[in-house]
Amino acid sequence: MDPFSTMIIEAVEKTKNAVVKIDVYKTIRGKLRPAGSGSGFIFSSDGLIFTNSHVVEGAEKIMITLLNENEVEAILIGKDPATDLAILKIFSHGYSVAKLGAATQLQIGQFVIAIGNPYGYQHTVTTGVVSALGRTLRTQSGRLVDNVIQTDAALNPGNSGGPIITLEGEVVGVNTAIINGAQGLSFSVAIDTAKEIADQLIKNGKVFRASLGISIQEVNVNPKVLRHYHLPNQKGLFVTAIEPDTPASRSQLEEGDIIISFNNKPVNSSHELFKELSKKEILTVTDMSVIRHAQLLNFTIVPKE
Repeated sequence: MDPFSTMIIEAVEKTKNAVVKIDVYKTIRGKLRPAGSGSGFIFSSDGLIFTNSHVVEGAEKIMITLLNENEVEAILIGKDPATDLAILKIFSHGYSVAKLGAATQLQIGQFVIAIGNPYGYQHTVTTGVVSALGRTLRTQSGRLVDNVIQTDAALNPGNSGGPIITLEGEVVGVNTAIINGAQGLSFSVAIDTAKEIADQLIKNGKVFRASLGISIQEVNVNPKVLRHYHLPNQKGLFVTAIEPDTPASRSQLEEGDIIISFNNKPVNSSHELFKELSKKEILTVTDMSVIRHAQLLNFTIVPKE
């Protein structure tokens, strides 16, 4: 067998026992009936599972099918529609735990593997490459999610909530969306953001988040500009859109600006910005620096919850 196929097989082998099928049930005409399915993966030894918020929305009963075909009921720990993430818990055995990696280490063009249950076909494996990093995506709830990974790995209904992994078998994202009618456009919430969300959901049952009202894309900043202004950055956040009636629209920020500092801290990635917006003390006048046409501009913005 060729070495490349061997690498894929080994990566899937490391993760497949952690991937689960999720079936949700709702009361329809007075009876509890199947009402959709999706994917998820176990990320802790005590049976905690990542999936998508939209997979379990309105569920009255959630059943988990493990790779060994054992079926157990799950409880919902918490969900965050804004990032389309949810945490479930099972009390069972016979599974392994997925190893979580770091999406910050990903490179555009890097090979990735998606595992899930499209249309109920359990443990389907598809492959692709990272097409873009640090995207902003509008979820089914209409909210904007930052730090999204775009790949061309084939995803279909039922893949939602499953992992996207590297050739080392490390989870770098939670598969969340496809664009209907488009081919080769699949999106995953970066595992770094997912870990932050999980931490808040497990501790508090809900997520605190401040908003700026912008769509962003991670980009490289011109090295000459970085040297000229003695900036510590390697990357910045390109503002692709500003939502009306938001903190960004009421500030001096403009579409096309590259954010390089927020709250007096350099920002190289969507995740770094997200971490700052997860602090409750951020709901005040906050400093921001941007590059606009090779000029360094400093101004303030007031994030809102």
